[in-house]
Amino acid sequence: MSLRQATLLFFSLLVLVIFLAACGGTTSTPTVTPIQTTTVLVTPTPTAVPARPLTICMGQEPASLFPINNSSTVARAILAAVYEGPIDTNSYGYQPVILKTLPSLANGDAQIFQQSVYVGDEVVDATDTPVTLAVGVKVRPAGCRNDSCAVKYDGKSAIKMDQVQVTFRLLPGLTWSDGLPLTAEDSVYAYDLANDPKIAGSRYMLERTKSYEAADDVTVQWWGKPGFIDTTYLENFWAPLPKHLWDQTPAGELPASPAASQTPIGWGPYAIQEWVPGDHITLTKNPYYFRAAQGLPKYTTLTFRFVPDPGTAVSDLIAHTCDILDPSINLDGQVDLLQSMAAQKQLQVLFSNSPVLEQLAFGIRPASYDNGYSAGIDRPDYFGDPHVRQAVAMCIDRQKVADTVLKGLSQVPSTFVPADDPLYNSIVTSYSYDVAAANVLLQQAGWLDVDKDPSTPRQAWGVHNVPDGTRFEINYITTGAAQRVQVSSSVAASLAQCGIQVKVNYLDQTVLYAAGPDGLLFGRNFDLAEFAMGSTGTEPPCDWYSSSEIPNAANFWVGTNVSGYANPAYDEVCTSVQQTLADEPDHAQAYRQAQAIFSEDLPVIPLYWRVKVAAVRQDMCHFSLDPTASNSLWNIAMFDSGASCGQ
Repeated sequence: MSLRQATLLFFSLLVLVIFLAACGGTTSTPTVTPIQTTTVLVTPTPTAVPARPLTICMGQEPASLFPINNSSTVARAILAAVYEGPIDTNSYGYQPVILKTLPSLANGDAQIFQQSVYVGDEVVDATDTPVTLAVGVKVRPAGCRNDSCAVKYDGKSAIKMDQVQVTFRLLPGLTWSDGLPLTAEDSVYAYDLANDPKIAGSRYMLERTKSYEAADDVTVQWWGKPGFIDTTYLENFWAPLPKHLWDQTPAGELPASPAASQTPIGWGPYAIQEWVPGDHITLTKNPYYFRAAQGLPKYTTLTFRFVPDPGTAVSDLIAHTCDILDPSINLDGQVDLLQSMAAQKQLQVLFSNSPVLEQLAFGIRPASYDNGYSAGIDRPDYFGDPHVRQAVAMCIDRQKVADTVLKGLSQVPSTFVPADDPLYNSIVTSYSYDVAAANVLLQQAGWLDVDKDPSTPRQAWGVHNVPDGTRFEINYITTGAAQRVQVSSSVAASLAQCGIQVKVNYLDQTVLYAAGPDGLLFGRNFDLAEFAMGSTGTEPPCDWYSSSEIPNAANFWVGTNVSGYANPAYDEVCTSVQQTLADEPDHAQAYRQAQAIFSEDLPVIPLYWRVKVAAVRQDMCHFSLDPTASNSLWNIAMFDSGASCGQ
């Protein structure tokens, strides 16, 4: 498993745990060490305009505001007011914020060169692993984007490989909130910090980067190592950090330093003024904000309050001690109330799908099958036949699940890609609720209703790797979060109509997500498992279901494909997705083809996209939720309210 995939898995499960807590699970509140109130480094220019305060209520208090590899969604939202952009990800696309334009193949700021390499050069091999080129290393020559054209290097002469170069151009005249210039060197400094072994975080991109250098004060160039084709090359810009303030502190000490963890400065609309632990963080308008001439931001003071209880938060919104309730507050259980209050024009309630997919995974290939199937010893092969998996999908009333659990606010997916994503394949096979059709498929697959009583389990007769007479009785594992109790109960009742008896086991999340080989999920030791996977980019990665992602001893039981699903055709098209840049024509075609194969094979049943819920004052404007935005405050400089809205 590649380090990028490991990073993706970590983020996916991190998002999962956050949503589990939001849906009735338990989580601990971070402990914040008491700190002295600190003031911003620059006093805002006096203004005749009366101070306008804005209060945003958050569901938790962050443990730190250190901006590098901060996994806290609350911290990232707060930092959005300090570090705007530098590139936004809205509506399944990218938008430049402090860059003049987005690099692309079309404008020449992204290019693919054919680079000659020889023994001893650092390259990325055909398995996406950074290596030193030597005899016998399997690589993809220039122009080769799949395994069929990969070759073993003979070491006799130079070989040409593709190398990607990307140029990022900053807006001119940017400054930090203390008034000093922000330059390309600040982005290079951020890269150097991330590359320091004392700074914890993913090494995936760092290990595949050849160089990251400033060409001039406003230009940065990224070079990948030969052989590394990065679909998301737009993300290879390191958000600048204030070198003039931080470079005197050793990298290993920065995460704990007050200047970096409590009051980091940025270029965004606001600057941090004080942090009162357990209560609030206050920011003031940044007088050097690059869009200040446009009258932004609209508010002079911004306060983040920590209100974990959703009922209290709603009351505070009505009392105007909160102007915005961030999605980090668990508002799922308040949807009916919020919608009623919105109908009475007491507030606005907003909903959006999130990039987190709740899914029901089949135990297609348990780990016990890895050394060959042993009849009478190994678990019966319930789900090896894709027709059985299709039948299970048709047995489940997923629309009822979405309507009941999520109040009809979420889509019922056909693939691992949202239907409003431009790369969604609209002609994939879909499975609507149809018990009669499902029963026909099960009958054809050898699962027979022997006693003609649909309330009793079907039996296997002539099913591959299932002893004749085996009853269709399976286990279903998930956590005890409130939403999942509802979902699993509905799924079990639906499957009973098809002669499939389900026993649901609710597990503590530490048990469900325990490492393999002993853990049930990552040890691939389950029949059905419900959990969530989250995407960090604008499109969910197809390699969630690649055979290289099957957790096993060789990859230390780390991988996203816990079903054990393996299809060479799927692997091939997914590799094509990963080996093409997003703006190359073959990328979209391969991505849609991967969805088509997925929808036929169904390694998992996509249940629904999780929903983000927020509420704001009735007179608030320009606040919006977006499925792929990194947080709800991506356009905080535009927030406004009252009579001034639209001015």
